[in-house]
Amino acid sequence: MTAAATPDSPDPLVAATEATRSLQGLSTELTARVPQLLEAMRSVGTGLELHTTLDRICETAAELAGARYAAIGVVDEEGKGLSDFVTHGVGDDVARRIGRRPDGHAGLLGALIRDPRTIRLADLSADPRSAGFPAGHPVMKTFLGVPIRVQGEIFGNLYLAEKRDGEEFNDYDEHMVRVLATEAGIAIGNARLYEAARQRERWIDGSVAVTTALLSGGDADDALAVVAEQARRLADADAGIVLLPAEEGGLEIVAVSSPRPHKSLGVVIPPESRVVELLLDGEAVFVQDASTDPRMISRLTSAYGPSMLLPLQSGGRVLGALAMPRTRGARPFSEAERTLATQFASQAALALMMAEAQRDRERLAVFEDRDRIARDLHDLVIQRLFATGMMLESAQRKAIVPAVQEGVGKAVDELDVTIQEIRTAIFALQQGPAEAPSGLRTRVLREINMAAVPLGFKPAHRFLGAIDATVGELTGKNLIAALREALSNAFRHAGASRIEVVVDATVTLPDGSPGVRLTVADDGVGMPEGGRRSGLRNLARRAESLGGSSWCGPGLAEDGGGTSVVWEAPL
Repeated sequence: MTAAATPDSPDPLVAATEATRSLQGLSTELTARVPQLLEAMRSVGTGLELHTTLDRICETAAELAGARYAAIGVVDEEGKGLSDFVTHGVGDDVARRIGRRPDGHAGLLGALIRDPRTIRLADLSADPRSAGFPAGHPVMKTFLGVPIRVQGEIFGNLYLAEKRDGEEFNDYDEHMVRVLATEAGIAIGNARLYEAARQRERWIDGSVAVTTALLSGGDADDALAVVAEQARRLADADAGIVLLPAEEGGLEIVAVSSPRPHKSLGVVIPPESRVVELLLDGEAVFVQDASTDPRMISRLTSAYGPSMLLPLQSGGRVLGALAMPRTRGARPFSEAERTLATQFASQAALALMMAEAQRDRERLAVFEDRDRIARDLHDLVIQRLFATGMMLESAQRKAIVPAVQEGVGKAVDELDVTIQEIRTAIFALQQGPAEAPSGLRTRVLREINMAAVPLGFKPAHRFLGAIDATVGELTGKNLIAALREALSNAFRHAGASRIEVVVDATVTLPDGSPGVRLTVADDGVGMPEGGRRSGLRNLARRAESLGGSSWCGPGLAEDGGGTSVVWEAPL
C-alpha cells in the first residue's frame, strides 16, 4: 500500500490488519481471494487526487466483487444529502438519459445516509425503502452497500449493484468490500488533506497576485479586474464580480470576470436590497440558490445557483463587496471554500486600502510638485518676461527706423500672449489631475512585470503595429485577461526557462478583417496528455465572444518543444 498515514489517521498497515481479522476462520475460497484483495487495496491507495481516488475505488470495488455497477455517494456537510455521486459502469449516454444525479434526500440512498450500515439485498426493487429508478436508468436487482468512514466520520457510502454471474452478493463479497472500504477511508483521508493543502496554496497565490496588481500603481480598473478574475478562478465559480459603493447608494458592479460576455458592468444593486444592507454592514452572505432566494432582487441572479457574497472590509471599513456565483444546479460551496474565500476577500480589501493610500501619496506628491512649478512660473518666469517686455517697449520708443519699431512691437505682443498662456498653464496646474487610462502597451508590460516575480525571470516581449491606437477597450481588456491566463499556465505547469510575448496589431484574420494577435510561447514541458484544459477553454471562449479564436502550437524549445498559446480577435 502506498497511502501515507497522517497525524489524525490510523497507520494503513494497522488498519488493514484490523480489517482483515474478520477473515480468519472463514473458508478456503475467501482465503484464496486475499491476494486479489491486497492488490485491490494497493490500487486504492495509489495517488492523491480526490476525485481520481474515488473513481479508482469504484472501479476496484466492482472488480473485487464482480459487480457490473459501482458508485460512491459523498455525504454533504450537513449529513442530509449527497454533495457528489461518482459512478462506474454507467456510460456517458446512459448518464445523459438519466439526467440529474441523485441527491440522497429520498429512497434507499437517503436511508443509508440516515442509517449508515452495511446492507445486502437480493432484489433492490423489493425493499420498502426503494424509491424506484428514473427513466433511462439501467436495470439493477442485487445490491450491496457499505459505509466509508474517514477518521471515524462518515464520508459516504460505497454501492455495488448487479453481480455479473447473476447470483446474489455473498458473505465473501461483503467481507472483501468492507476491508476495501476501510482502506478507501484512509486513501480518501489522505487525498482530502492533499486537496485541502493544494486549495490553500492556490488561494494564497491568488492573494499574492491581487496584492501585486493593486500595489503596482497601474490602472485601478485593471487591478479590480484582477480581483474578479482571481476570485472566479479560485472559487471555481461561474463569475467573479467586484462591487463598490455607488454615489446614489447601493453597490455598483465595477469589474466582472466570466467565461461568457457579461452586460452587468455599471449596474447598481439598490440599497433596498437586504443583501446590500448586510454587505455594507460587513456581514458575509451565503446563498444556496440565487435564482430563488427572495433576498436577491436583481434580475442578474436568475442564472445562478450557489453564491458567496463577501464584504471587502479592512480596519472596520467596508470598501465594497465580492460576489462569486456558480451556475444553477452546481455543487454548493464547502465550509473550507467559504473560509478561504473570506480570507481572500479580507486580503483583497487590505490591498485595496494600501493601494488607495499609495495613490493618495502619489497624488499629493503631484499636487506639491505642480504647486512648486506654478509658483516658479508666476514668481520668476512671468516677472522676467514682463521686465523684458518693458525694456522692449522702451527700446521701441527710442528706435528711429520704422521697421525696427514694428518688429519690436510684434515682439512685445508675442510676449504678452506668452504671459497669458503661462498664466493659463498655472491655472491648469492648480486643478486636479485627470486620471487618463493606461494604454494597452503599458498594461501588457505591467502583466509581464508581475509574472516575472513568480517565474524568477522576465519574459521577453515585442509589439507590432499601433497597439494603443487600434485595439478597442473591450478587446484590450480581454487580451490582458488572456495574457494573464497564459502566463499563469506557463508558471504553474510549463517549468519554462524562457517565455516570449508578442502582441501584433497588424494581422489579418481568416475572414479578411484586421485583428490583433497575442502569442505567448515557452520552452517548457509542453501540454501533458489528459491534463486539464479549463484555462485554454476560457481563452477560446473569450476570443469567440469577440469573433476571434484561440489555439495552441509548438513552443520555443528545440524540435518545437514547449507550448505556444495564440489568441486573436478583431480590432
